[in-house]
Amino acid sequence: MHFCRRRGLHPDPEILINGNVIPVVSEEKFLGVLLDRKLTFRPHVSILKKKCNKSLDLLKVLSSKSWGADYDTLLKIYRALVLSKLDYCSIVYGSAAKTVLQSLDSVHHQGLRLISGAFRTSPVQSLYVMTGELPLQLRREKQCIKYYFKVESNRRHPMYDRILNPILGTLYANKPSYIPPHRIKKILSCHRIENIMPLPED
Repeated sequence: MHFCRRRGLHPDPEILINGNVIPVVSEEKFLGVLLDRKLTFRPHVSILKKKCNKSLDLLKVLSSKSWGADYDTLLKIYRALVLSKLDYCSIVYGSAAKTVLQSLDSVHHQGLRLISGAFRTSPVQSLYVMTGELPLQLRREKQCIKYYFKVESNRRHPMYDRILNPILGTLYANKPSYIPPHRIKKILSCHRIENIMPLPED
């Protein structure tokens, strides 16, 4: 796979092994994440949404008012079947465009409505209050922060230098429209925790 965001004529490289040309693909799954050649993560988010909707079908059956499960059971099932999928590698696909990530919000909101028994017209903010769950954007930021401090507390971590001294920092500073893969500095500054120093691991 040739990862590139350049526009216009930009041919794929031709790589040979034992005289055979390696075929170039536009998408490939790696450790459960569907990577596309421009790293938009649009195909991954689309498939992720379909998987979560299938899990919600089970939740719809179990949330029957006449014989369904209680609130605590529904919440545990939702966290296990849906939120676990949404959280997996969210620090990776979280670099997708805002419009792409927002397509997952409808899944989250539908799940919270099934758990709480709220009406379709109920405000989204009330769903967060009733269930005690965070919006997906904050969940992704929380995952990033946890991963950052885990890396920062361990100098032997393979990502230690990459996260604390990210490459191409000048490029992303001069191109505000570009979404950098390392967004942690902006997240820490937004939550005013950029000066916290974690304790080193033993």
